[in-house]
Amino acid sequence: MYDVLVIGGGAAGFFAAIHIAESRPHTKIAILERGKEVLTKVKVSGGGRCNVTHAEFNPSDLSKNYPRGEKELLGPFHTYASGDTVGFFEERGVALKIEEDGRMFPVSNSSQTIIDCFLSEADRLGIQVKTHCSVTGIEHTEEEGTKKWKVAVGDSFMFCNKLVLATGSNPKMWNYIESLGHTIVPPVPSLFTFNIKDERIIDIPGVATHAEVKVIPKKNVGKKSSRLKLDASNLTSEGPLLVTHWGMSGPAILKLSAWGARILEQYNYQFKIQVNWVPEYHQDGLLALLLKVKQVEKKTVLRTKVLDIPKRLWANLVNASGIEDTVTWPAVSKQQLTILAEQLTAGIFQVNGKSTFKEEFVTAGGVNLKEINFKTYESKILTGLYFAGEIINVDAITGGFNFQNAWTGAFIAAKGVVNDLNTNSE
Repeated sequence: MYDVLVIGGGAAGFFAAIHIAESRPHTKIAILERGKEVLTKVKVSGGGRCNVTHAEFNPSDLSKNYPRGEKELLGPFHTYASGDTVGFFEERGVALKIEEDGRMFPVSNSSQTIIDCFLSEADRLGIQVKTHCSVTGIEHTEEEGTKKWKVAVGDSFMFCNKLVLATGSNPKMWNYIESLGHTIVPPVPSLFTFNIKDERIIDIPGVATHAEVKVIPKKNVGKKSSRLKLDASNLTSEGPLLVTHWGMSGPAILKLSAWGARILEQYNYQFKIQVNWVPEYHQDGLLALLLKVKQVEKKTVLRTKVLDIPKRLWANLVNASGIEDTVTWPAVSKQQLTILAEQLTAGIFQVNGKSTFKEEFVTAGGVNLKEINFKTYESKILTGLYFAGEIINVDAITGGFNFQNAWTGAFIAAKGVVNDLNTNSE
């Protein structure tokens, strides 16, 4: 018989178990992991460096990075946010650093540092870590007037007083939770890149620049879309854009994929985007600039890059505007420059499908947020059941925010579990 079972040996599961054990020594805790290794997502995150959190220390601003969960996370972030995460790791000898874009990594630049920290703490606190433990059922039972949790692991059973579910985007676990009376918001991919085959970008993979990207809304997507009240009219993002072998990626694209997760799924990932490669200009203003350059420049349009964008991108957009390589500024027509201004500020690209962003697969969907008490992360439907991490319908844009959701939820769930155990033991 355990005091607490934590299902899921990932970031949220370890964080919850560590805080429970620290606050309440001698509590019998086990982490159950279905795989042969724990913390696998931590290992691959941030290209193997582990993007621990983001240097956004204001709870209100921090919550704005969550397409699902912004309102619900505001209170929890006042309890535990990025600064607390930094403190947790630094107290355990893991120094973090802030990069230019605000992402925070261990100074070691290795996710193994975070993994070693968790494993060391689990060992120090006497937390049992059990791998190859695939949960095959969960029941809420009553013995001698006391509610207990009965967890089926293969052909055997484990019992506990409090249950913490931190299994991430696990469809099997969602099915078990649904059978217990919870509502599951259907999952759809959240962080993904756009598949685009287009002559303007096909030969320039690796080119990166600051851009503004907008999804062009579709008029008729079907009854399902209108029922969900999906609106793509405000799906706009600005930031670094990376041209890849398969299309477009980078923060500008990933933000769009997160905020538009449900809309783009309704579009079956077939839609058009409008790209402004020079967000500081609008089309008319840029045309006026190009016409001024025409009056003073004598070289070819191709060789005279008048804007702060990569040379290869400039060359491709010049060619796409029907301007030949040998055409000089005096010889270029106003019509050609009008098309060039449009290509630079309002180019239309067809998206046909998506690709997973590296190994960092994130899902929108999970336990309905209305069924969770965000002061404790306890189920409103079943007492003694707590949630942490991506198992609930919360997800974020890229940049360390998904991990921060895991740390915050796990900390508050741990606090709720400890208070609950202490109350029941009095």
